[in-house]
Amino acid sequence: MSLGVGLTGSLAAGKSTVGRLLEARGAVRIDADELAREAVRPGSAGLEEIRGMWGDRVLAEDGTLDRPAMRSVVFGDREARARLEEIVHAGVQTLRRERHAEAEARGARIVVDEIPLLYELGLEDGFDAVVVVDAPLEVRRARAIAARGWTAEEFDAIEASQLPAGEKVARADHVILNDGDEAALARATAVVWRALERRAADEAIGPRRAADAG
Repeated sequence: MSLGVGLTGSLAAGKSTVGRLLEARGAVRIDADELAREAVRPGSAGLEEIRGMWGDRVLAEDGTLDRPAMRSVVFGDREARARLEEIVHAGVQTLRRERHAEAEARGARIVVDEIPLLYELGLEDGFDAVVVVDAPLEVRRARAIAARGWTAEEFDAIEASQLPAGEKVARADHVILNDGDEAALARATAVVWRALERRAADEAIGPRRAADAG
């Protein structure tokens, strides 16, 4: 059995960078954002269900989901947003189970699920270990403004909608502090990777399976 690791973090803390570093060291990485895009690709059950709910007005000319149009439909409509999230989440969970089965078949020792809202969605019990990436608030705000083109107000609004960073850190099995340069982050990730390797080698994995999360 593979060791199931949930990877999450504070907003703009660098969890995707850590995910790539863990993948480079041998983990099978499953990116929830990529699964969410795949769950509504043309021909998917998810996109067909969305089309059935809201019609062709939410489709682009090439048959893909028109995300700006979809946002305009659910903006201010809590029921519509909840339904959309339910459709996407169901698709993501199906794809995640498929990815885990493929990883198990290949004999993967460590599978890392990168999930931005892992705690907010209540998925932490589906993993053998949870890794949280964190950085000071001002550092994260500056990164979001520089790298993503956000305003400070946009960052603060999204930050306020998520679980407080301190609570994520307190609930984590492993914490990686990303407040330095890339070399420092690589070293901190290596320390956590070695701990995950030891657990994968030394422990019999219990029933907390990521593929069954959610």
